[in-house]
Amino acid sequence: MSYSTAESLRTVTLDDVRGAQKMLAGVARATAMEGSRHLSQLVGAPVHLKCENLQRTGSFKLRGAYVRIAGLLPEQRAAGVVAASAGNHAQGVALASSLLGVHATVFMPKGAPLPKISATREYGAEVRLHGQVVDETLAAAQEYAAETGAVFIHPFDHPDVIAGQGTVGLEILEQCPEVRTIVVGIGGGGLVAGIAVAVKALRPDVRIVGVQAEGAAAYPPSLAAGHPVSVRNPTTMADGIKVGRPGVVPFGIVEELVDEVRTVSEDQLSAALLLCLERAKLVVEPAGASPVAALLGAPDAFEGPVVAVLSGGNVDPVLMQRVLRHGMAAQGRYLAVRLRLTDRPGALATLLGVLSSVDANVLDVSHVRTDPRLGLTEAEVELHLETKGPAHCTEVGRALRYAGYTVID
Repeated sequence: MSYSTAESLRTVTLDDVRGAQKMLAGVARATAMEGSRHLSQLVGAPVHLKCENLQRTGSFKLRGAYVRIAGLLPEQRAAGVVAASAGNHAQGVALASSLLGVHATVFMPKGAPLPKISATREYGAEVRLHGQVVDETLAAAQEYAAETGAVFIHPFDHPDVIAGQGTVGLEILEQCPEVRTIVVGIGGGGLVAGIAVAVKALRPDVRIVGVQAEGAAAYPPSLAAGHPVSVRNPTTMADGIKVGRPGVVPFGIVEELVDEVRTVSEDQLSAALLLCLERAKLVVEPAGASPVAALLGAPDAFEGPVVAVLSGGNVDPVLMQRVLRHGMAAQGRYLAVRLRLTDRPGALATLLGVLSSVDANVLDVSHVRTDPRLGLTEAEVELHLETKGPAHCTEVGRALRYAGYTVID
């Protein structure tokens, strides 16, 4: 276990969060609160974005990691700390340890994005690559802690970590005192638990809504069962909230203080990330965009003013490219079309002329002439198109069929 029995039963209080806020003065930024006109119009009430994606290391994780490590005894600091993470927690522990003069060893999966590995090293941690999935990495980190005496810094399942994350809630109340609903992404539950402790103690009327990805939603069945249960093989693009089992400490707080936990689809996550980039000019990772995804999915379900917590912005450029394309497809702004045409000189140019006539932008073309499925004079073409929305997609399909092309579904 990463904490003692006494720690697992310890209640996180408003005083703990206030103490964490004093400890973090000059360390963590009081991140900006940005209004969103587009989301406000959609929801029918003011919507504000709490920009933890602009926090040092690119996410809220620095807050909890620093408070946890700063609270260690001198002999514990001397033994060093160890953590396991695919990204945000790794960077938070690395920077916190560097600021406090503590040696940090961070285990990361072998497939972790290179920018996150490089950033963790640059923040001062010793990085060890182990395992293909986080569960294997976590086991290696805990084994290392048992062998060396290094203190294992859990990403969410410790009262000090929760208190640190709760400082986001204090800032929200300071920056938007009229808030009625706070929407927060949930993985293990440390962030939403900390925010709930701080906010409910000062403003019990504020509604706290947690958001999970549909393919990694461990909290709904856990809350139904009354104890943490595991989700087998959690799957989502939002790796920051891809956690198969709630933490023991945050679960008790969520069960008591969080008003609702909602789930969002991968399409909604993609659309939310795209919206943050296009409308708010903010780079947000899929997990950080999950509260926005919830607003897009059910805009009438949230009483305003609403604060959506953008928990992180550490997105791998390769993933960003894939997610943006997925988001464009989900909004009807990206269309893949496969069709057959007569294989003769000028046939492809004629097809492209049809697409140009309806103002469809061709991103990619694949032209196949040799396939057993094709007739002697046939060719198959797959096109990736940028379109203007669902109505435009329909117009493109209609124009192709009118021109005599066989569109293959």
